[in-house]
Amino acid sequence: MRRSIISALALAILAFFGSCSDKKEPTWQYLFDGVSLEGWRPAGGRAPFIVEDSCIVGIFEMGVPNSFLVTEKTYGDFILEFDFRMDDGINSGVQFRSPIHTGEDGFERVYGYQYEMDPAPRAWTGGIYDEARDGWLYPLTFNPSSRDTYKNNEWNRARIEACGTSIRTWLNGTECTDLLDDTTPEGIIGLQVHDIGDAELEGKTVRWKNIRICTEDPAAYFTPANPNVPQVNRLSNTISEREAAEGWRLLWDGATPNGWRGARIDRFPETGWAIEDGILKVLPSNGGESTNGGDIITDRTYRNFKLKVDFKITPGANSGIKYFVDPGLNQGEGSAIGCEFQILDDENHPDAKLGVNGNRKAAALYDLIPPEYGPLFFFSDWSWNTAMIVVEGRHVEHWLNGTKVVEYERNNQMWDALVAYSKYRDWPDFGNHETGHILLQDHGDEVWFRNIKILELD
Repeated sequence: MRRSIISALALAILAFFGSCSDKKEPTWQYLFDGVSLEGWRPAGGRAPFIVEDSCIVGIFEMGVPNSFLVTEKTYGDFILEFDFRMDDGINSGVQFRSPIHTGEDGFERVYGYQYEMDPAPRAWTGGIYDEARDGWLYPLTFNPSSRDTYKNNEWNRARIEACGTSIRTWLNGTECTDLLDDTTPEGIIGLQVHDIGDAELEGKTVRWKNIRICTEDPAAYFTPANPNVPQVNRLSNTISEREAAEGWRLLWDGATPNGWRGARIDRFPETGWAIEDGILKVLPSNGGESTNGGDIITDRTYRNFKLKVDFKITPGANSGIKYFVDPGLNQGEGSAIGCEFQILDDENHPDAKLGVNGNRKAAALYDLIPPEYGPLFFFSDWSWNTAMIVVEGRHVEHWLNGTKVVEYERNNQMWDALVAYSKYRDWPDFGNHETGHILLQDHGDEVWFRNIKILELD
């Protein structure tokens, strides 16, 4: 019996190693030969790129805009790996699937997906930034467990897997991001030297080596999905397989007004709102509160949930996302009553300077609690932003672009005292309702919405 067990174990070990040896390895193509910049060219600013000690070295210079060394070829689906080392205090990145736009002045502007390289304390190396376009797509606030993998003043190993709409990144063997996005399916790969505004950073360097890419059937070598890495789905008005498994569903289908009605009527407004190219738009009017098409609300009410809404503002715009809304409370002029995630152009709308301590700025709990933006905050007034509202019983959070900016408890003495000193003091039991509608506000300015989805937590 003992001999048969040993023989079976030996056969299992041989089978295991045999299967490992039979496993195909990717066909790698090296993009840098270690001695020249053949296959690469400069774009954007003209910070120097040189070859030194079998590395590509980018040198930082004052007064030079973002500079790139880009591939002469473009790439779509691939696995890209490279080593990098950078001095403290600077910022860099590697572009991929990135287009280049040449302006009338002849300046080449590189934009698009970027593997972030940043030794700053926020520790977002490995995150995905959208250079000169949409800003942060996947800051590492979404996956904080990956933020301690960067090695200061040492060589680091990066990996990018891009296949169709799936983009994932690694740093030193740790997965950092899981992004779904279809903005750009193909483009150059580029090494960045960021502009600097501090003379003490003059002459600092970033280095790359061992730059290799697999483009022959790369999907065969992609890493299995990791459920511990949160997924960010930027595909317009869709629920991914993973989101569906988690329980997320769309609150707006991207094409019809189904599921929504006017806050004061039993149908969707005939004017004041438009559905165009997968975007739900509040149309501009006179800047008044609910004076054109009026607010719209969900057909049904919600109790405990995570709500995500992508929004884009126009210059000087004002709007909001409300929850715990009772459309029957306010029968007079103005908006329906509920707690509000403020949407505002803080720089150009006067409401940002009203209220108390900034409690009417973007992402605030309007007129009650100001947002705490902090050093990790990012807000774009030219591209899409993502609002998230989390409600679990008394506990409520506001998130903007992956950063928690407001947190509070309701249904207690402190909450009631806060409401008593706000514009909501005359509304009975404001903010304490167990359930309510979700509302998108018409404040007379053009604001765009998409990707409205909810995960009920009951």
